[in-house]
Amino acid sequence: MPISPELNQGVAALTAHYDATVLPLWTASGWNGDLLLPYEALDGASAAPLAPARYRAMACARQLYVFSLAGNHAHADTLFGSLQAYFGNGEGAWLYSVDPAGTPLDATRDLYTHAFVIFACANYHARRGNPDALDVLDETVDVVEDLFGDEQGLYHAALTEHFRPKGAGVLQNPIMHLTEAYLAALDATGDEWYAERLREIAMAVHERFVDPASGCIAELPQGSPGNRIEPGHQFEWFSLVAGRPSLLGDLPLADTLRQAFAFAQRHGVVPSTQGVSAALNADGSMLDDTQRIWAQTEYARALAVHGAPESLAALEAWTQQFRSRFLHDHGWHECLARSGSVVRAEMPSTSPYHLATSYSALAALAGVAWPALPGA
Repeated sequence: MPISPELNQGVAALTAHYDATVLPLWTASGWNGDLLLPYEALDGASAAPLAPARYRAMACARQLYVFSLAGNHAHADTLFGSLQAYFGNGEGAWLYSVDPAGTPLDATRDLYTHAFVIFACANYHARRGNPDALDVLDETVDVVEDLFGDEQGLYHAALTEHFRPKGAGVLQNPIMHLTEAYLAALDATGDEWYAERLREIAMAVHERFVDPASGCIAELPQGSPGNRIEPGHQFEWFSLVAGRPSLLGDLPLADTLRQAFAFAQRHGVVPSTQGVSAALNADGSMLDDTQRIWAQTEYARALAVHGAPESLAALEAWTQQFRSRFLHDHGWHECLARSGSVVRAEMPSTSPYHLATSYSALAALAGVAWPALPGA
Protein backbone atom coordinates (compact mmCIF):
# COMPACT_ATOMS: atom_id res chain seq x y z
CA MET A 1 0.00 0.00 0.00
CA PRO A 2 1.46 3.41 -0.98
CA ILE A 3 2.07 5.71 1.96
CA SER A 4 1.45 9.44 2.09
CA PRO A 5 4.12 11.98 1.14
CA GLU A 6 3.89 13.32 4.70
CA LEU A 7 4.72 9.90 6.15
CA ASN A 8 7.58 9.49 3.68
CA GLN A 9 8.96 12.85 4.75
CA GLY A 10 8.58 11.93 8.42
CA VAL A 11 10.51 8.69 7.96
CA ALA A 12 13.24 10.50 6.03
CA ALA A 13 13.60 13.07 8.80
CA LEU A 14 13.91 10.40 11.49
CA THR A 15 16.53 8.37 9.66
CA ALA A 16 18.48 11.52 8.78
CA HIS A 17 18.58 12.51 12.47
CA TYR A 18 19.82 9.05 13.38
CA ASP A 19 22.53 9.07 10.70
CA ALA A 20 23.76 12.58 11.42
CA THR A 21 23.23 12.87 15.18
CA VAL A 22 22.57 9.60 17.02
CA LEU A 23 25.02 7.13 15.50
CA PRO A 24 28.10 9.41 15.45
CA LEU A 25 27.85 9.90 19.23
CA TRP A 26 29.00 6.33 19.82
CA THR A 27 32.28 6.59 17.93
CA ALA A 28 33.01 10.00 19.50
CA SER A 29 32.17 11.01 23.07
CA GLY A 30 30.29 7.77 23.68
CA TRP A 31 33.33 5.61 23.01
CA ASN A 32 35.91 4.77 25.66
CA GLY A 33 38.99 4.42 23.49
CA ASP A 34 41.09 3.10 26.35
CA LEU A 35 38.82 0.16 27.20
CA LEU A 36 37.35 -0.14 23.68
CA LEU A 37 33.83 -0.16 25.10
CA PRO A 38 30.84 2.16 24.69
CA TYR A 39 30.06 4.28 27.72
CA GLU A 40 26.80 3.34 29.40
CA ALA A 41 25.25 6.80 28.95
CA LEU A 42 25.88 10.37 27.79
CA ASP A 43 24.67 13.64 29.23
CA GLY A 44 21.57 14.75 27.39
CA ALA A 45 22.66 18.35 26.97
CA SER A 46 26.41 18.16 26.39
CA ALA A 47 26.72 14.55 25.13
CA ALA A 48 29.67 14.14 27.49
CA PRO A 49 30.02 10.64 28.97
CA LEU A 50 28.50 10.19 32.39
CA ALA A 51 30.89 8.74 34.96
CA PRO A 52 30.57 4.97 34.49
CA ALA A 53 29.69 2.68 37.36
CA ARG A 54 29.77 -0.37 35.08
CA TYR A 55 29.84 -1.63 31.52
CA ARG A 56 27.26 -4.27 30.56
CA ALA A 57 27.60 -7.08 28.06
CA MET A 58 24.08 -6.36 26.85
CA ALA A 59 24.99 -2.76 26.03
CA CYS A 60 28.08 -3.86 24.11
CA ALA A 61 25.99 -6.43 22.19
CA ARG A 62 23.35 -3.86 21.29
CA GLN A 63 26.05 -1.54 19.94
CA LEU A 64 27.47 -4.46 17.95
CA TYR A 65 24.05 -4.84 16.32
CA VAL A 66 23.77 -1.09 15.65
CA PHE A 67 27.16 -0.79 13.94
CA SER A 68 26.71 -4.06 12.05
CA LEU A 69 23.44 -2.70 10.67
CA ALA A 70 25.15 0.57 9.74
CA GLY A 71 27.90 -1.24 7.83
CA ASN A 72 30.69 0.18 10.00
CA HIS A 73 32.66 -3.06 9.86
CA ALA A 74 35.77 -1.78 11.62
CA HIS A 75 33.84 -0.60 14.67
CA ALA A 76 31.70 -3.73 14.68
CA ASP A 77 34.86 -5.86 14.62
CA THR A 78 36.19 -3.98 17.65
CA LEU A 79 32.93 -4.39 19.54
CA PHE A 80 32.86 -8.11 18.77
CA GLY A 81 36.36 -8.45 20.17
CA SER A 82 35.54 -6.44 23.27
CA LEU A 83 32.39 -8.43 23.90
CA GLN A 84 34.41 -11.62 24.06
CA ALA A 85 37.41 -10.19 25.88
CA TYR A 86 35.51 -8.59 28.75
CA PHE A 87 32.35 -10.61 29.15
CA GLY A 88 32.70 -14.10 27.66
CA ASN A 89 34.19 -17.29 29.05
CA GLY A 90 34.95 -18.66 25.59
CA GLU A 91 32.28 -21.35 25.95
CA GLY A 92 29.05 -19.40 25.46
CA ALA A 93 28.53 -18.06 28.99
CA TRP A 94 28.51 -14.32 29.64
CA LEU A 95 29.03 -11.99 32.60
CA TYR A 96 26.40 -9.37 33.24
CA SER A 97 28.87 -6.51 33.77
CA VAL A 98 32.40 -5.33 34.43
CA ASP A 99 33.50 -2.40 36.57
CA PRO A 100 34.95 0.93 35.29
CA ALA A 101 38.40 -0.68 35.10
CA GLY A 102 37.07 -3.56 32.99
CA THR A 103 37.28 -6.26 35.66
CA PRO A 104 34.33 -8.57 36.42
CA LEU A 105 31.64 -6.88 38.50
CA ASP A 106 28.43 -8.93 38.29
CA ALA A 107 28.81 -12.56 37.25
CA THR A 108 25.07 -13.25 37.12
CA ARG A 109 24.12 -15.43 34.16
CA ASP A 110 21.36 -13.26 32.73
CA LEU A 111 19.06 -14.59 30.00
CA TYR A 112 18.46 -11.09 28.63
CA THR A 113 22.23 -10.69 28.16
CA HIS A 114 22.64 -14.06 26.48
CA ALA A 115 19.73 -13.28 24.15
CA PHE A 116 21.36 -10.06 22.99
CA VAL A 117 24.67 -11.80 22.37
CA ILE A 118 22.86 -14.25 20.08
CA PHE A 119 20.95 -11.43 18.37
CA ALA A 120 24.05 -9.31 17.84
CA CYS A 121 26.18 -12.21 16.57
CA ALA A 122 23.48 -13.25 14.11
CA ASN A 123 23.24 -9.76 12.66
CA TYR A 124 27.01 -9.22 12.72
CA HIS A 125 27.57 -12.46 10.82
CA ALA A 126 24.79 -11.67 8.35
CA ARG A 127 26.40 -8.33 7.45
CA ARG A 128 30.09 -9.01 8.04
CA GLY A 129 30.38 -12.70 7.27
CA ASN A 130 32.72 -13.36 10.19
CA PRO A 131 32.56 -17.13 10.84
CA ASP A 132 33.69 -16.61 14.43
CA ALA A 133 30.34 -14.92 15.09
CA LEU A 134 28.53 -18.15 14.22
CA ASP A 135 30.75 -20.08 16.62
CA VAL A 136 29.93 -17.66 19.43
CA LEU A 137 26.25 -17.78 18.51
CA ASP A 138 26.17 -21.59 18.56
CA GLU A 139 27.98 -21.81 21.89
CA THR A 140 25.64 -19.29 23.49
CA VAL A 141 22.54 -21.06 22.19
CA ASP A 142 23.86 -24.30 23.66
CA VAL A 143 24.28 -22.63 27.06
CA VAL A 144 20.77 -21.19 26.94
CA GLU A 145 19.17 -24.48 25.96
CA ASP A 146 21.23 -26.68 28.27
CA LEU A 147 21.39 -24.53 31.40
CA PHE A 148 18.60 -21.90 31.46
CA GLY A 149 15.58 -24.17 30.88
CA ASP A 150 12.88 -24.29 33.56
CA GLU A 151 11.68 -27.80 32.55
CA GLN A 152 8.33 -26.34 31.45
CA GLY A 153 9.32 -25.15 28.01
CA LEU A 154 10.66 -21.71 28.97
CA TYR A 155 13.69 -20.26 30.75
CA HIS A 156 14.89 -18.83 34.05
CA ALA A 157 15.47 -15.09 33.77
CA ALA A 158 18.75 -15.24 35.73
CA LEU A 159 21.03 -17.79 37.35
CA THR A 160 24.13 -17.64 39.52
CA GLU A 161 27.61 -17.61 38.05
CA HIS A 162 27.57 -21.41 38.21
CA PHE A 163 24.08 -21.65 36.62
CA ARG A 164 22.18 -22.43 39.79
CA PRO A 165 18.72 -20.98 40.53
CA LYS A 166 18.64 -17.65 42.33
CA GLY A 167 14.90 -17.07 42.57
CA ALA A 168 14.57 -14.85 39.51
CA GLY A 169 11.70 -16.88 38.08
CA VAL A 170 10.45 -16.78 34.50
CA LEU A 171 9.85 -13.34 32.97
CA GLN A 172 8.40 -12.45 29.60
CA ASN A 173 10.91 -9.73 28.64
CA PRO A 174 14.07 -11.86 28.31
CA ILE A 175 11.99 -14.55 26.60
CA MET A 176 10.76 -11.95 24.11
CA HIS A 177 14.33 -10.93 23.33
CA LEU A 178 15.35 -14.57 23.02
CA THR A 179 12.52 -14.91 20.47
CA GLU A 180 13.95 -11.92 18.61
CA ALA A 181 17.40 -13.47 18.80
CA TYR A 182 16.27 -16.86 17.50
CA LEU A 183 14.46 -15.17 14.60
CA ALA A 184 17.73 -13.44 13.70
CA ALA A 185 19.62 -16.72 14.10
CA LEU A 186 17.14 -18.47 11.81
CA ASP A 187 17.73 -15.80 9.17
CA ALA A 188 21.51 -15.96 9.57
CA THR A 189 21.89 -19.74 9.58
CA GLY A 190 18.81 -21.18 7.87
CA ASP A 191 18.77 -23.85 10.59
CA GLU A 192 15.20 -25.12 10.90
CA TRP A 193 15.82 -26.03 14.55
CA TYR A 194 15.20 -22.35 15.33
CA ALA A 195 11.84 -22.44 13.55
CA GLU A 196 10.73 -25.42 15.60
CA ARG A 197 11.95 -23.92 18.86
CA LEU A 198 10.33 -20.57 18.14
CA ARG A 199 6.96 -22.24 17.69
CA GLU A 200 7.41 -24.10 20.99
CA ILE A 201 8.32 -20.88 22.80
CA ALA A 202 5.28 -19.11 21.33
CA MET A 203 2.98 -21.87 22.55
CA ALA A 204 4.49 -21.80 26.05
CA VAL A 205 4.28 -18.01 26.28
CA HIS A 206 0.63 -18.11 25.25
CA GLU A 207 -0.13 -20.70 27.90
CA ARG A 208 1.69 -19.04 30.77
CA PHE A 209 1.68 -15.29 30.15
CA VAL A 210 -1.39 -14.29 28.12
CA ASP A 211 -4.26 -12.62 29.94
CA PRO A 212 -7.39 -14.14 28.35
CA ALA A 213 -9.46 -11.00 28.89
CA SER A 214 -7.17 -8.60 27.02
CA GLY A 215 -4.99 -10.94 24.98
CA CYS A 216 -1.97 -9.13 26.42
CA ILE A 217 1.29 -10.76 27.46
CA ALA A 218 1.82 -9.84 31.10
CA GLU A 219 5.26 -9.17 32.55
CA LEU A 220 4.96 -12.08 34.99
CA PRO A 221 3.24 -15.45 34.59
CA GLN A 222 -0.53 -15.28 35.00
CA GLY A 223 -1.55 -15.42 38.67
CA SER A 224 1.64 -13.73 39.94
CA PRO A 225 1.11 -10.95 42.49
CA GLY A 226 1.96 -7.46 41.32
CA ASN A 227 1.58 -8.30 37.68
CA ARG A 228 1.28 -5.59 35.02
CA ILE A 229 0.92 -5.04 31.30
CA GLU A 230 3.41 -2.90 29.42
CA PRO A 231 1.98 -1.47 26.18
CA GLY A 232 5.44 -1.24 24.63
CA HIS A 233 5.93 -4.97 25.04
CA GLN A 234 2.58 -5.73 23.41
CA PHE A 235 3.70 -3.73 20.39
CA GLU A 236 7.13 -5.37 20.40
CA TRP A 237 5.70 -8.89 20.59
CA PHE A 238 3.17 -8.00 17.88
CA SER A 239 5.93 -6.89 15.50
CA LEU A 240 7.97 -10.04 16.08
CA VAL A 241 5.06 -12.45 15.60
CA ALA A 242 2.99 -10.61 12.96
CA GLY A 243 6.17 -9.98 11.01
CA ARG A 244 6.61 -13.75 10.51
CA PRO A 245 3.18 -14.95 9.36
CA SER A 246 4.48 -18.04 7.57
CA LEU A 247 6.29 -19.21 10.72
CA LEU A 248 4.03 -18.07 13.57
CA GLY A 249 0.80 -16.85 12.00
CA ASP A 250 -1.21 -20.03 12.62
CA LEU A 251 -0.50 -20.13 16.38
CA PRO A 252 -2.85 -18.93 19.13
CA LEU A 253 -0.31 -16.26 20.13
CA ALA A 254 -0.76 -14.53 16.78
CA ASP A 255 -4.49 -14.17 17.38
CA THR A 256 -4.14 -12.91 20.93
CA LEU A 257 -1.48 -10.38 19.94
CA ARG A 258 -3.86 -8.77 17.47
CA GLN A 259 -6.17 -8.29 20.45
CA ALA A 260 -3.25 -7.08 22.57
CA PHE A 261 -2.27 -4.53 19.90
CA ALA A 262 -5.75 -3.00 20.00
CA PHE A 263 -5.90 -3.10 23.82
CA ALA A 264 -2.51 -1.41 24.22
CA GLN A 265 -3.36 1.24 21.65
CA ARG A 266 -6.73 1.97 23.25
CA HIS A 267 -5.54 2.15 26.86
CA GLY A 268 -1.84 2.87 26.64
CA VAL A 269 -1.50 5.55 23.93
CA VAL A 270 -2.38 9.22 24.47
CA PRO A 271 -4.28 10.19 21.29
CA SER A 272 -3.23 13.85 21.30
CA THR A 273 0.51 13.08 21.34
CA GLN A 274 0.67 9.42 20.28
CA GLY A 275 2.75 8.96 23.44
CA VAL A 276 2.94 5.41 24.83
CA SER A 277 2.61 4.96 28.58
CA ALA A 278 4.85 2.62 30.55
CA ALA A 279 2.43 0.27 32.33
CA LEU A 280 -1.22 -0.65 32.76
CA ASN A 281 -3.21 -2.77 35.15
CA ALA A 282 -4.87 -5.84 33.69
CA ASP A 283 -8.17 -3.96 33.33
CA GLY A 284 -6.52 -1.23 31.25
CA SER A 285 -6.36 1.39 33.99
CA MET A 286 -3.17 3.42 34.17
CA LEU A 287 -0.37 2.18 36.39
CA ASP A 288 2.55 4.29 35.15
CA ASP A 289 2.11 7.07 32.59
CA THR A 290 5.83 7.73 32.08
CA GLN A 291 6.68 7.65 28.38
CA ARG A 292 9.98 5.86 27.67
CA ILE A 293 11.58 6.25 24.27
CA TRP A 294 11.81 2.51 23.60
CA ALA A 295 8.04 2.09 23.95
CA GLN A 296 7.46 4.90 21.44
CA THR A 297 9.69 3.23 18.88
CA GLU A 298 8.04 -0.15 19.39
CA TYR A 299 4.63 1.44 18.81
CA ALA A 300 5.85 2.88 15.52
CA ARG A 301 7.30 -0.45 14.42
CA ALA A 302 4.03 -2.21 15.25
CA LEU A 303 2.01 0.36 13.32
CA ALA A 304 4.25 -0.21 10.30
CA VAL A 305 3.89 -3.99 10.57
CA HIS A 306 0.12 -3.71 11.10
CA GLY A 307 -0.13 -1.62 7.96
CA ALA A 308 -3.90 -0.92 7.98
CA PRO A 309 -4.97 2.55 6.80
CA GLU A 310 -5.81 3.64 10.35
CA SER A 311 -2.40 2.47 11.54
CA LEU A 312 -0.63 4.37 8.78
CA ALA A 313 -2.58 7.50 9.71
CA ALA A 314 -1.56 7.05 13.34
CA LEU A 315 2.04 6.49 12.24
CA GLU A 316 2.05 9.71 10.25
CA ALA A 317 0.92 11.60 13.36
CA TRP A 318 3.46 9.68 15.45
CA THR A 319 6.41 10.70 13.27
CA GLN A 320 5.66 14.38 13.81
CA GLN A 321 4.98 14.07 17.53
CA PHE A 322 7.99 11.87 18.20
CA ARG A 323 10.38 14.20 16.42
CA SER A 324 9.18 17.28 18.30
CA ARG A 325 8.83 15.63 21.71
CA PHE A 326 11.69 13.11 21.97
CA LEU A 327 14.42 14.21 19.54
CA HIS A 328 16.68 17.26 19.70
CA ASP A 329 19.74 18.63 17.95
CA HIS A 330 22.17 16.76 20.20
CA GLY A 331 20.32 13.44 20.46
CA TRP A 332 17.18 12.43 22.33
CA HIS A 333 15.24 12.48 25.61
CA GLU A 334 15.07 9.05 27.21
CA CYS A 335 11.83 9.53 29.20
CA LEU A 336 9.07 12.10 29.23
CA ALA A 337 6.15 12.68 31.55
CA ARG A 338 2.70 12.64 29.98
CA SER A 339 2.86 16.46 30.05
CA GLY A 340 5.98 16.40 27.90
CA SER A 341 8.43 17.44 30.61
CA VAL A 342 11.72 15.58 30.60
CA VAL A 343 11.96 12.87 33.25
CA ARG A 344 15.29 11.34 32.13
CA ALA A 345 17.58 13.41 29.95
CA GLU A 346 20.58 11.11 29.70
CA MET A 347 21.18 9.10 26.54
CA PRO A 348 21.93 5.42 27.22
CA SER A 349 24.07 3.43 24.81
CA THR A 350 21.28 0.84 24.61
CA SER A 351 18.66 3.12 23.03
CA PRO A 352 20.08 3.34 19.47
CA TYR A 353 19.15 -0.34 19.14
CA HIS A 354 15.46 0.53 19.64
CA LEU A 355 15.67 3.45 17.23
CA ALA A 356 17.37 1.25 14.63
CA THR A 357 14.87 -1.63 14.77
CA SER A 358 11.98 0.82 14.51
CA TYR A 359 13.44 2.94 11.74
CA SER A 360 14.32 -0.19 9.76
CA ALA A 361 10.64 -1.15 9.75
CA LEU A 362 9.61 2.40 8.79
CA ALA A 363 12.17 2.52 5.99
CA ALA A 364 10.94 -0.84 4.68
CA LEU A 365 7.39 0.50 4.71
CA ALA A 366 8.55 3.53 2.72
CA GLY A 367 10.49 1.34 0.30
CA VAL A 368 13.79 2.96 1.26
CA ALA A 369 17.11 1.14 1.71
CA TRP A 370 18.28 2.18 5.17
CA PRO A 371 20.87 2.47 6.54
CA ALA A 372 22.68 3.55 3.38
CA LEU A 373 25.80 1.41 3.60
CA PRO A 374 29.24 3.00 3.17
CA GLY A 375 30.13 3.31 -0.49
CA ALA A 376 26.58 2.68 -1.65
